[in-house]
Amino acid sequence: MHELILHHYPTSPFAEKARLLLGFKQLSWRSVQISPVMPKPDLTALTGGYRKTPVLQIGADIYCDTALIARRLEAQQSVPALFPQGQAFTIASFAQWVDSVVFQHAVSLVFQPQSIAVRFGNLPPETVKAFIADRAALFSGGSAKSVPAAVALHNWPTLMGRLVQQLDEAPGDFLFGEPSLADISLAHCLWFLKATPVTAPLVDDYPLVAQWLDRVLSFGHGSASALSAAEAIEIARAATPAALPDEVFVDPNGFHAGQAVAIAATDYGVDPVVGELLFAGREELILRREDERAGLVHVHFPRLGFSIQAQ
Repeated sequence: MHELILHHYPTSPFAEKARLLLGFKQLSWRSVQISPVMPKPDLTALTGGYRKTPVLQIGADIYCDTALIARRLEAQQSVPALFPQGQAFTIASFAQWVDSVVFQHAVSLVFQPQSIAVRFGNLPPETVKAFIADRAALFSGGSAKSVPAAVALHNWPTLMGRLVQQLDEAPGDFLFGEPSLADISLAHCLWFLKATPVTAPLVDDYPLVAQWLDRVLSFGHGSASALSAAEAIEIARAATPAALPDEVFVDPNGFHAGQAVAIAATDYGVDPVVGELLFAGREELILRREDERAGLVHVHFPRLGFSIQAQ
């Protein structure tokens, strides 16, 4: 069994989601630090162009998007469950809503001028300028639309009010009773807001929410040890990709194994990855590609939120 390798950087909210997933599962993993901005040549040697953070590597299998990473970790270790029995639909749907709606509100609030001044106050102006330009490119061309700060502030009491009600009525200490992917998905958005004193009150003004967030963050990050990007690439080159899933499924748009395709996120970070389609299932898409540094790799994407285009 190959080691779990997470390609990430410390301040990424979705990387924090992945780290909490690893902590919840109490897993050991290798940590590869990547740049917050493009170019990311070591990462894209593995992904073929996908640039979002984080990416999970297991040997020569590369998993993109935390929705799919969660499912892969659930397959790796079923207990404790990210999708408790009888709640898979509710939890997956809630997590998808959070990752789009709540996350976009959090981004808007974090990147308002007062928050940026604190968050990037110790960085050179050119670094801040480069980061903002990179994020503008990241969010261009896709379906995701930015939420104006005034709208985010307007909506925030409703979002938090509903969360308070759910926590107050839940049959346990977590959103749906048992801890699950739902808690981790929402927690990473609030963790993002807690990073500066400007936005922290948006969480701390709701004591029940703040207490719940502390419980989720206490899952920790598991046991991590450092790995260089060069070592991760060499691991991929030396490994053989895992066997494909055993699932009978006919793609509704007629895509089939062996076809040359491009797969890309549809919301933001829409850089396409080109290769040979190996598998198209209900939840997962797998692309075969070769890289002069990483060798033969299988790149995995969730179906939901990604498109396939024939090449």
